[in-house]
Parts: sequence; C-alpha cells; structure tokens
Amino acid sequence: RGGGKRCLDLVLSLAMLVLMAPLLLLSAIAIKLESRGPVLFIQARLGRGGRTFRVVKLRTMTDRPRQDRLQVFGDHCEVTRVGRWLRRTKIDELPQLWNVIRGEMSVVGPRPGLPEHLPEYDERGRRRLDVRPGLTGWAQVNLAYAASIEDTMEKLRFDLYYIKNMSLLFDINIIARTVGAILFGKGAR
Repeated sequence: RGGGKRCLDLVLSLAMLVLMAPLLLLSAIAIKLESRGPVLFIQARLGRGGRTFRVVKLRTMTDRPRQDRLQVFGDHCEVTRVGRWLRRTKIDELPQLWNVIRGEMSVVGPRPGLPEHLPEYDERGRRRLDVRPGLTGWAQVNLAYAASIEDTMEKLRFDLYYIKNMSLLFDINIIARTVGAILFGKGAR
C-alpha cells in the first residue's frame, strides 16, 4: 500500500512540475509585476508524526506582515488580483509538488495543519498525523473551506474516513474529482 502510493506521488508530482513549469514561470512574473515581495510563500506546517516542514506556495497576498493564525479568503483586501486568480485556479498550490517529491507530503491526504494548532488536536485529530498530508484530499473534494468549528469537525470526519479507507483506487478517485473541480467547477471548491 505505502510503496504504490509513494510511487504514484513521485510520478504525478514530477510529471506535473515538468508540465506546469511554464505556467509557474508566468505566475511568478505576474506576482513580481503586481507587488513587492518574494514570489514564494513558505510556512511551517504539520507533517506525518507531527513533525514540522516548510510548505511552499506561490504568494497570493501583499507582502505586509500579518498574523499567521489569520485565515484570509477570496476577496480580502490583502489578496492581490493575481493572487485571487492563482487561488481560484489552485495554481498557488503547485509548488507543493516539491514537498511531495521531498517526501514531506503526498498528492492525496489530509491538508497539513499549522503547528500552533497542534495543542488543540484531540485524539481523533491527532490521527490525521498518522499519514503524510496531501495537496488534495477527501475533505477538499467534498467540502468548501472550513469557516466554523462545525466545518472543521466535518473536515475531520472526512479525513478520518480517508485514513481508514486509504487505497490507490481511492487516491485516483480523489485526484480525478480534484481535476474536475479545478477544470470544470464540479464538486466542492
């Protein structure tokens, strides 16, 4: 089970990085033309076993300092015009393919949490740390962003279902649904 998943991760992430390299380059240029600051946004996240790693994304917000715990969605004034487009198309997430290649993430799994949230995890929440976090997951293709504690609990239920039922076929299903959501607007966004 683990070897096939890792093989799928490597094949998909390497192929996607090669195919998306021109798009990533154009996105980087657009980010630099619109606002000061770095092209990449790097943040500590929780990985398997609760170890932290540095997740890499394209920067979608202004370069102003802000609180790490503040989640900023959609039309917030801190999100740049280019950033809104990158978020809507999920292109901002593509640099995380490097995290997949490094073995810190998987293509499919629960989204990585912030280290400062670890003390809030109960026993069920800590089960999310039994697997590598993913670029996409069962919760992401079924639910929108978690805006409330009830949404967060619902995402946890989907993540635990995924962990209990992990398989290559399940991963392929989730990947297909993710592509459908991005390209055709089908499923949760």
